[in-house]
Amino acid sequence: MNLDGARWVGMLRLMPGAAQERWFVYMARCADGTLYTGIARDVAARIAAHDSGRGARYTRGRGPLTVCATRRCNSKATALRLEAAIKRLPRDHKTRLTEHALKTLARQCSTRTRESLAVAR
Repeated sequence: MNLDGARWVGMLRLMPGAAQERWFVYMARCADGTLYTGIARDVAARIAAHDSGRGARYTRGRGPLTVCATRRCNSKATALRLEAAIKRLPRDHKTRLTEHALKTLARQCSTRTRESLAVAR
C-alpha cells in the first residue's frame, strides 16, 4: 500500500502511545573530563549502561559518567536533531552549555524544522 506523506502523518497521530513518546538528549561528562552527548528514553538507565560498558564505544573505559544536562524532546526525530546540533558545536561551546542553553537550542531546532516543512509544501 502506497501512502502519501499527509496520510502517513495522520495515521501516526492515531497510533496509541505515539503522543506519549518521550525522548531525552543528555550531556554527560566522562571521568577523563571529555563530554559525551546522546539520546535515551530513560537517561538513568542509559548512563548505567555506559558505566557498565554496554553503552557507546566512546564511553567504554571512560566512566563513571556524570550527567551535566538533559532536555526532553517530543519525538525521537527531534532528539536526534538536537543531539546532532550539539555534537557539531566546538568543545568550548559544549562546556558552556547549561540547561537554559539546551532549551534555546531545542527551540531553534524545532523552528528550523517547521520552516523546512513550510518550504517543502
